[in-house]
Amino acid sequence: MEWFEDETLWADFSDVLFSAERAGEAEMRAASSPLLRVPPGTRVLDLGCGPGTYTVPLARQGAEVTGVDLSAALLDRAAQAASEAGVGIRLVRADMREFVEPGRFDLVISMYTSFGLFDDHDENMRVLRNVRASLAPGGRLLIDLYGKEIMARDGARPKIIDVDGGTLIVRGTVFDDWTRFRDDFYLVRDGRARQAFIVHHLYSAVELKRMLGEAGFTGIECFGGFDAEPFDDHARRLIVRGGRA
Repeated sequence: MEWFEDETLWADFSDVLFSAERAGEAEMRAASSPLLRVPPGTRVLDLGCGPGTYTVPLARQGAEVTGVDLSAALLDRAAQAASEAGVGIRLVRADMREFVEPGRFDLVISMYTSFGLFDDHDENMRVLRNVRASLAPGGRLLIDLYGKEIMARDGARPKIIDVDGGTLIVRGTVFDDWTRFRDDFYLVRDGRARQAFIVHHLYSAVELKRMLGEAGFTGIECFGGFDAEPFDDHARRLIVRGGRA
């Protein structure tokens, strides 16, 4: 079993990985970011949607949103969030390496470093090719990552975070010659200690642009945040956008 297939990870850590603060941030970005502007009726695919952090806010903006995730527990949370918000969304349990619906979507988003989870480079490329096939002509892909350049600038210092009823410790490690990254999580709450980890590829802007080009995307560009600011030494995120001609 691969780490992301372990439902205990999402059951034990989902409320700290997908906090109320993160949900509020997504709500604000969906309403104001020029990169997430969706006219009513826009067909959006949220790939690796988790508990609907962006799925629900984009549906509130009038988009027709499909959320895809492998975790049944997270999809249940997404369905509950949509019900509480009074919006309709479509949820699909699927592996992003297999999910493809040719020509269906106007926008595909991959948020919070949900891209690059697979050890095999070819499997990550397969995800990109699936996305391109799933876009309608003129559609676009938006990938949000914690990029290699930002990691090199800011480092991977351990974090101690107060959470509801306990403490979360996060320790990050760069390995495989700066090609991969691992986050180890230690949660102490209610007299119980739990541990989990997440591993993903660590991409630079140049590497990710090259991958999108190989997958057939055009008009590829990078941004340093959701206000569409330049990707430079002040960047907070690596956001890469590409289109299907």
